[in-house]
Amino acid sequence: MKLLLAKAALAPLLLWQGRQVRRKALRLPEAEGPRQGEVGDGELLLRLLIVGDSSGAGVGARHQDEALAGRLSRALARRLGGRVRWQLVAQTGHDSAQALRQLQSSELQAADVLVTALGVNDVVAQVRPQAWLRRLQAIDAHARQAAGVRYTLHSAVPPMHAFPLLPQPLRWWMGVQAMRLNQQLGAALAGAAERGVQALPEALHGAQNAQAVQALMAPDGFHPGPAGYRLWAENLSERIALEAFKDV
Repeated sequence: MKLLLAKAALAPLLLWQGRQVRRKALRLPEAEGPRQGEVGDGELLLRLLIVGDSSGAGVGARHQDEALAGRLSRALARRLGGRVRWQLVAQTGHDSAQALRQLQSSELQAADVLVTALGVNDVVAQVRPQAWLRRLQAIDAHARQAAGVRYTLHSAVPPMHAFPLLPQPLRWWMGVQAMRLNQQLGAALAGAAERGVQALPEALHGAQNAQAVQALMAPDGFHPGPAGYRLWAENLSERIALEAFKDV
């Protein structure tokens, strides 16, 4: 109730700040390069599907090799000691509903693991947590049915309360909404063996060392840069290697 009252009281200011951010924000292109490939040597050990928004598409990196898809597939190839085949389905501006539609209209290759990088645009669009959970579940279900995915790892919504690009109180409000999505996703997946959620590395948003965080981010202050994508990918690869192969 308090949050609803705060939103009602701040609504005109939040709307104005949102328009100002969109007008002034530096717009960076998606990373160049193919949206599928294969890395590593030896036996094919893992097939990876990544579904996401602008961060999944690699905004902030020049090429997919430096973005999430390239970094994650290579990190997994190193950890597993074999080849990793990957496919990327992502587009700037997509919320979970748009990502689902894109996934459903894409020609998917076989995959063992699905990674999602979604949520920021759902926060911006004020999608309710239960609707967001249903959409993520539908993405998971379609990936299992169409590509054969057996394990899904959802990358948590970034801590938007730490985004320096956003002015206050917009930053506070979006941070609250991001935390609500993450909390409900974590609760929904508690104890699940075939799906998980992974928080972003603290170094990407730690308030104690702003200079170090800046070195990991793209010039827009909103997306990871190549170093940030590397850190994010290592964080995800450790979890995937642990969870996807624990019964093998």
